[in-house]
Amino acid sequence: MSDGYHPFGMDRIQENSRVTLPNARSLASRLRSLGFQSKLLIMLLTVSAVSVIVSGAIGYTSGTNSLRNAEYQRLTQLRESRQREMHNYFENISDAATVLTHSSATINAVQDFATAFTELQKTPLPPDAVKAVSEYYQNFFGPKLSEGIGSKADADLYKPTSNAQTYLQNLYTVPAGGDFSQAIQVVKTDDPSEWAKFNEEYQPFFADFVNRFDFEDVLLLDTDGNIVYTAYKGVDLGANVLEAPYTTTDLADAYRKVMRATSADEVIFTDYEAYAPSYGAPTPWVVTPIGDSGGIQGALALQLSAAGINKVMTSDRNWEDEGLGKSGETYLAGRDHLMRSISRELIENPERFVKEVVANGTPESVARREVEVGDSVLLQPVRTSAVDMAMSGESGVSTNESYTGATSLVAFAPLNIPGLEWAIVARINRSEALAPVSAFARNIALSTAAIVLVVCLLALLFSRILTRPIKRLADAVRRVSGGELGVNVAVNSRDEFGELASAFNDMSASLQTKQELIEEQRKENDKLLASLMPETVADRYREGEANISTQHRDVSVIYAQLLGFDEFSRSLPSEQSVSTLNALVEAFDDAADRHGVEKVR
Repeated sequence: MSDGYHPFGMDRIQENSRVTLPNARSLASRLRSLGFQSKLLIMLLTVSAVSVIVSGAIGYTSGTNSLRNAEYQRLTQLRESRQREMHNYFENISDAATVLTHSSATINAVQDFATAFTELQKTPLPPDAVKAVSEYYQNFFGPKLSEGIGSKADADLYKPTSNAQTYLQNLYTVPAGGDFSQAIQVVKTDDPSEWAKFNEEYQPFFADFVNRFDFEDVLLLDTDGNIVYTAYKGVDLGANVLEAPYTTTDLADAYRKVMRATSADEVIFTDYEAYAPSYGAPTPWVVTPIGDSGGIQGALALQLSAAGINKVMTSDRNWEDEGLGKSGETYLAGRDHLMRSISRELIENPERFVKEVVANGTPESVARREVEVGDSVLLQPVRTSAVDMAMSGESGVSTNESYTGATSLVAFAPLNIPGLEWAIVARINRSEALAPVSAFARNIALSTAAIVLVVCLLALLFSRILTRPIKRLADAVRRVSGGELGVNVAVNSRDEFGELASAFNDMSASLQTKQELIEEQRKENDKLLASLMPETVADRYREGEANISTQHRDVSVIYAQLLGFDEFSRSLPSEQSVSTLNALVEAFDDAADRHGVEKVR
C-alpha cells in the first residue's frame, strides 16, 4: 500500500475523532468550572441514582429469573398432569376395547353379521333401492361432505359397490337422512333379512356401549375387510376397507395389522385423519382383533371422539382454574406440525384468533376455516421449536414464539402413546407470566424517580450546609486579601471545617499582630529620621533615594547660642534641667516653623 493511500472511511473516522475529543474536553472543562456545591450535588445525585438503578436491575433480573423458573416448574407440572390424563384416557379406551373384543356378544355378533352380510350379497334389492341410494349421495351426502372438507367432494367415490352394501344403506342409511341420533335408535325394521334380526339383537348392546363410553361409532369388520355393522348406520355400512376409497386410510392400515396379530389382545391407535363418512371430520381410531381360542374372527374399530381429547386438554375449558391465566393452554401437535387438539384462543375469541395466527403466517383461508368448523385439529400449523424438540424425543422448557405470535414460556414433551407421534405442549404468554416482574419494574422506575427527587432536595440542603463554612472562609480570605486584618470566622463545628476555620483565625490574628509590629517600627523609624534630618530629606530617604543633596542660593543661617545655661542648669535638678532645655528647643523649633526657617541639626 502506498503512503498516499487511505482506506475507505479513514477520513471519516479521523473527523469523528476530532469531533469527539473536543466534546470530551469541553465536558471536562465545564465540569471543572462548576462550583463545589454543584459538584457535590452532582456527586450525591449520581451515587444515589446509580445505587437505586443497580439495585433495581439486580432485583428485576433476580425476580425475572425466579418467576420464570417458577413458571417453568408450574408449566412442567401441568404438562405432566395432562400427559398422565391423556395416558389414562387412552388406557381406558384400550381397556374398553379389549373388554368388548373379548366379549362373547362381540364375537358372536361379528360372526352373525358376517354370515348375514354374505347372504345379502345374493338377496334381491328392493325396488328403486339403487335410485334411492344414488339420490341420497347426490342430494345429501355429497353436499354435506363438501361442506365438511371445505371444497368440492366427489360423492360417487363412496357409493356402494356391492349388493349387500346397497341393500343395507337403502334400508338403514337413507331413511335416517343423516340424522345419526335417529339412526342409532333404529332397532326393529320391516327388513326380513337375517341381518335385520341380528341388528335387533345386538343394536341395544352396542348403542349402549357407544353412549356409555362416548365413542363416535362402533364398526365390526369381517375377515375380508367388509364393515358388516356400524352403530350409526352411516355410508361406511357395508363398505370394504381394503378397497377404494378406504384402502389408503389409517383405518385400513390398522385393520391389516390386527388381522396379522397373533393375539386378540392387540390394540392399535391411529392418528387423526379426515374420515369421509363423518363428512370429513378428523377421526382417530382404536382397532382390535375379535377372536378367541378359535382364532381371529374379524376386527373391532372404535371411532374416537375428538371432544373427549379436547375435554382433557382444555380441562373442560377451565383454564384459569388450572392456573393458566388469560392466555395459557395445553395442546397436542403431530409430526406434520398440525394441532391435534383445539386452540383456546379459537374457542374464546375467534376473531382475535384469526388476526393473530394470520399475522404469524397461517393462511387466512385456513384460519377462517377453523372458525367455520369450530376446530383447529389438522388445520392450525404449530411450527415451533418446542414441537420440533418434542418430536425428536426431548422434554424440557423454553421461551419461544407460539403459533399466535406471542412470546411464550413453554413446557414440552413427546406424548409417548404407541401409534401416536404427538407432542404435548403447555404454554402461557410471557407477558402474563412475568406480569408481576413488569409491575415490579414500574415500581422500581417510580421509586427511582421519587428517590432521585428526594435525594436532589436533600443533596441541595446538605450541599448548602456543607459549603456554608467554605463560603464563609472564602469571604474572609477575600477580606484579608483586600487589606482587612483581624478577620475572624465563627467556628461552629469540630470537624475538618472547624479545624480549617480555627487555623484561618490563627493566621488572621498572626497577620494582624505582625502588621501592628511593623506599623510601630515604622513610626519609630519616622521619629528617628525626623530627629536626624529635615522632614523633606527624610521623605526623600523613605522614598529610597541614597544620595540626597540640595543646592540653595542666598541662604541665611541663623545660629542661636545660649550663654550661661550650663551654670544655670547646675543649680537645678537634672530632670528639671533637661525639661527646661527641651522647652527651649521646642520654642526655637516653633519659631523656625512660623517663619519658614529650615532647621539644621
